[in-house]
Amino acid sequence: MKLDILAFGAHPDDVELGCGGTIAKEVTNGKKVGIIDLTRGELGTRGTIETRHNEAAESAKILGVSIRENLRFADGFFVNDKEHQLEVIRMIRKYQPEILICNAIDDRHIDHGKGSKLVSDACFLSGLIKIETKDETGTLQKPWRPKLVYHYIQWKNLEPDFVVDISGFIDKKMASVLAYKTQFYDANSKEPETPISSKNFTDSIIYRAKDLGRLIGVEHAEGFNVERYPAVDSLFDLK
Repeated sequence: MKLDILAFGAHPDDVELGCGGTIAKEVTNGKKVGIIDLTRGELGTRGTIETRHNEAAESAKILGVSIRENLRFADGFFVNDKEHQLEVIRMIRKYQPEILICNAIDDRHIDHGKGSKLVSDACFLSGLIKIETKDETGTLQKPWRPKLVYHYIQWKNLEPDFVVDISGFIDKKMASVLAYKTQFYDANSKEPETPISSKNFTDSIIYRAKDLGRLIGVEHAEGFNVERYPAVDSLFDLK
């Protein structure tokens, strides 16, 4: 299955938090979108591998993505080496996305920056003809390099290089995030508190989207960083 957009996250819920609104909007626009989680989030303080798996599946349904896979890298301990790069390359070549989105270039959680660089490096390597990979059937894969690589913004308030208007999609974004019931604010939960389990954090998802929206004159928006200058055909393409 060829995808228009493939979004990677170090953990289940990264993609939803970073670009859930953008994904929901593009799916509604008829684009084929997929999600690849690098780890199962097994080191998370709250929940289990099983609950995270079920929550990720429910969230994928809400967003309407075409596929969701998990590479089962070691949460907290995966590295940017040949072995891990080849696994990411297999996914890129399998789904041949035009656009690839991945973790924040810098963030509080060490996996986010690592995941960002790992996926970005794999995007370049995936286009090299002398790197051979095989799919699940043992068939050689064709080289493929996404045209564009974008990085969503996570915990840190990084300055975006561009923003996407997600007005009308904030409710679907929040529904996809809150599908992770074990991870986020629940007044009745007896689980230990974490940086993302507070009501303030849940509220911050909306007020960040509202603030980015305010800056471009819309209701809600999501910000992204780029690896090269964004280009337009005309000044009139900019809003």
